[in-house]
Amino acid sequence: MRIAIVSDAGAPQVNGVVNTLHATQQALEQAGHIVLMITPASFRTFACPTYPEIRLAYKPFAKLAAALRNFGPDCIHISTEGPMGLAARRYCIKNKLAFTTAYHTRFPEYLSARRILPKALTYRLLRWFHGPSKVIMVPTIGIKQALEENGFDNVALWGRGVDTAHFKPREPDHACIRRPLFLYVGRVSVEKNIEAFLKLDLPGTKWVIGDGPQREALERRYPDVCFLGGKAHAELAAYYNCADVFVFPSKTDTFGLVLAEAMACGVPVAAYPVEGPIDVVVNGRSGILSDDLRQACLDALELDREEVRALALAYSWETATQQFLQHLHLARRHDAAMGKHQLVRP
Repeated sequence: MRIAIVSDAGAPQVNGVVNTLHATQQALEQAGHIVLMITPASFRTFACPTYPEIRLAYKPFAKLAAALRNFGPDCIHISTEGPMGLAARRYCIKNKLAFTTAYHTRFPEYLSARRILPKALTYRLLRWFHGPSKVIMVPTIGIKQALEENGFDNVALWGRGVDTAHFKPREPDHACIRRPLFLYVGRVSVEKNIEAFLKLDLPGTKWVIGDGPQREALERRYPDVCFLGGKAHAELAAYYNCADVFVFPSKTDTFGLVLAEAMACGVPVAAYPVEGPIDVVVNGRSGILSDDLRQACLDALELDREEVRALALAYSWETATQQFLQHLHLARRHDAAMGKHQLVRP
């Protein structure tokens, strides 16, 4: 199949959405499909409000429409709800084409945490955006249920995977590290709830890998924490392997791909018992889920790293990509039933 994937998240951004799409594209192409990934990289951009390091496409409709016409996709998947996603949605509706969407980010909770928009209003906007989608893909059962409770239809599971050949246990470099080492990897921003981790009275050392709008303020507030900045995805395995516990304080992530990556390296997780972690972590075996995050960190030190690794092997990009393809076929069948087909190249 010829598959077009439209996303507002793309290189050089480093986050779960970008990593998910990159892995999915690789798996699709290895299976013989032809994939066109359309991101802001080839468009005029502007800085995202409150996240200036993220670039959003400026008036992308005309150029995006031309790219889709020239490619002639069998299926169109809209990955995000930003300017690129809005343009692709408009294109599909204008041409009466079926499409699928994904829900990667809990914007209602994020925007509420930053006091930008109330959750009810954001959910209303998201229902409008995803309403015409033939399938809304979500990463966990918990998120599926949450969306359905908020009035979303056609919600289906699209799981996540991890490259277990790259993210695997390795001999860590223990030099100059005061043990135990507690590690956080991700955006340094208010919705990630990082301060819940930083303020914990824990033995040893705390590392934070990632960038974001809170980094400068948190570095000043917590001088004993080592802020290492953003790292390329390929570098992360070495840092995971240095850690004794991976700490995930977020209460608003839909999945938390970093959880599976850390576990694949044999690193136990400490997290809250909320959507995301409860779908990834086997409590008491691959991590500890507790409302007492400090105790979760300490208890996670006692877990068997070999079992943590074994449980992470359940996450496969091949399986996740098969789910993705099944949902694309639903949209294709809808077009066939309506006597329509995707636009072909001139």
